[in-house]
Amino acid sequence: GNMAYSELIKNFENIRDYISQFYVYGFKRRKDYDKKSSRSYDNERRRIESWLGEYMCFTNESDGKSTFLSLDSRTVLHNPLYKAFKAKSFTDKDIMLHFYILDILKNKSLSSSEIADEIANEYFSMLVYVTIIGGITFSAIGSIFVPQIAKALGASGELLDLCVLYSRITFISMPAFMLQNVFQSFFVAAQKPKMGLVVIIIAGVTNMVLDFLFIAVLRWGLAGAATATVCGELLGGIIPLIYFSRKNSSLLRLGKTRFNGRILLYTCSNGLSELMTNLSSSIVSSLYNIQLMKIAGENGVAAYGSIMYVNFIFAAIFFGYAIGSAPIISYHYGAGNHDELKNLFKKSLSLISIWGVMLAVIAQLLAAPLSKLFVGYDAELFEMTVNGFRIYCIVFLINGFDIFGSSFFTALNNGILSATISFLRTLLFQAGALLILPIFFGINGIWSAVIVAEMLTLVITITFFIKYRTRYHYA
Repeated sequence: GNMAYSELIKNFENIRDYISQFYVYGFKRRKDYDKKSSRSYDNERRRIESWLGEYMCFTNESDGKSTFLSLDSRTVLHNPLYKAFKAKSFTDKDIMLHFYILDILKNKSLSSSEIADEIANEYFSMLVYVTIIGGITFSAIGSIFVPQIAKALGASGELLDLCVLYSRITFISMPAFMLQNVFQSFFVAAQKPKMGLVVIIIAGVTNMVLDFLFIAVLRWGLAGAATATVCGELLGGIIPLIYFSRKNSSLLRLGKTRFNGRILLYTCSNGLSELMTNLSSSIVSSLYNIQLMKIAGENGVAAYGSIMYVNFIFAAIFFGYAIGSAPIISYHYGAGNHDELKNLFKKSLSLISIWGVMLAVIAQLLAAPLSKLFVGYDAELFEMTVNGFRIYCIVFLINGFDIFGSSFFTALNNGILSATISFLRTLLFQAGALLILPIFFGINGIWSAVIVAEMLTLVITITFFIKYRTRYHYA
């Protein structure tokens, strides 16, 4: 049967749109409404009439009845829309927040901004503590099962022993490494992005210096490389932990908290794209190695490794901008600053376009010097690497938009769209291209796979940008 008309309201955005389009701008007719059914228009009109009935006027024209508002602000004693509050329905989140605030205000008085800070710090603390517990748990599980995992991936003999040794040492710092990644986002949210950069530099330099000390000077070999990695990761996680645990000048501070499964689930779902990116990268890297071994042997794998080193440096520009801009986008979206959001979106696309062209040109010019730096000891391998890099670097014209698109929808709290973009660009399209293109183009098909994958993903990203522009008001 037909759903009965209800005065309860769950979204005022539609109400605002109806009032502005039909009553403030005025002189529009029922037939001019084409967003939904005419019945939807009638329901919203009835709600508005219950609040503004005494101010509404109508004119009968030859092609129908038009409506508009007529009121004298000098005679209006109160906001006529106050009646709308009575019709506003409370969701489960509203009710939860109500009791949450009551609990915060127990035995103390706080302003609204102080309440918001208290809630932010409780959520922040909970997520950090969950990260620590999760890191310790995964480290223990990984240390126990790493021999079986390495065997399943094809390791045996001396290679298996080295895999187990390196993994078990590096698992020591996994909780700190997880914290390092988590704190990078929180540094931006706390308006301390430079602090995040300093921590990354300290961790990276520590790793490099200790690599030289443990491997070249002390001759510890693989164990030395793993130990250097552990030391760098420990600093990267512990320094921010100490900073946020003490009184600081940022917006966030670790303290007492309580477990909130809803917030944790919401956070995890919003990070689906990042999960897909990391999982997909591992799978696709393995697929690259398998295909290259079939077609070009060890030289192909060596060339791919060299290209990936350079790719990480170039792509880091796009990832850095996407991660750094995400909290700003989230803030303006949450605050309803639609003009700022539109400005950010437009400027971001312009910057990514410029960077894409610059990176592609620079990569073409530096293809030979960079390849010589990595594989200059072998003429055949050098030629293969230069050719592969010149083809691969075309992707810089495209992938910045896909990287930004995934991060952009994460910032707008739409983890599903973000994860979809990440899944398509890093796994589905790329794996498909890796399996199909080499059949027709040989090794050049492997180098071109990422270009085809990013182009197909760009079509999806543009479609999402166009489809959701009115919902999120960024264009």
